Amino acid sequence: TFLAGWRAGRAEAYRAVRQALPHPEYEFVGADRVARVRHDIALLELSQPIRLSGVRPFETEGQPKRGEAVGIVSYAHDRAEAPAIQEVCDVLGRQPGMLVLSCLVDFGSSGAPIFVLRDGVARIVSVVSAKAEMGSTPVALGSTLGEALDVLRAEVGRVPGVQAAQR
Repeated sequence: TFLAGWRAGRAEAYRAVRQALPHPEYEFVGADRVARVRHDIALLELSQPIRLSGVRPFETEGQPKRGEAVGIVSYAHDRAEAPAIQEVCDVLGRQPGMLVLSCLVDFGSSGAPIFVLRDGVARIVSVVSAKAEMGSTPVALGSTLGEALDVLRAEVGRVPGVQAAQR
């Protein structure tokens, strides 16, 4: 079940997930956990659209630049009832399909959207995949949306029961 606007035990809208479409190259098993980050993304098809004026989808955008400020909104393990924006952090580096961020994430943050704010509009640019260390510094790894999302959108018409997403 997808819970739109989940806060304090209630959602603005509840929808069944008709089908989950993981990236076709994602593999959970394997020795190289960092390599799987670039494909750690999925699309969910809801049973019905959400047509409430107070629930609007966020726009997506390609990769942010190195040094650009980003923010993560998550329901980490210590705040499962309410989303919270973590302090603004920076893009430390980019690799194909992956961002390395100065954000501190914890268990429960996986799948959380990573936002940039441009012209007063929040846009999703990545999704938290893992926490890691760069040297001894904690970092977050995010799957970028650009190419991975394009691959998933192309798969939509080929998988029975999945319809093309509007955004």
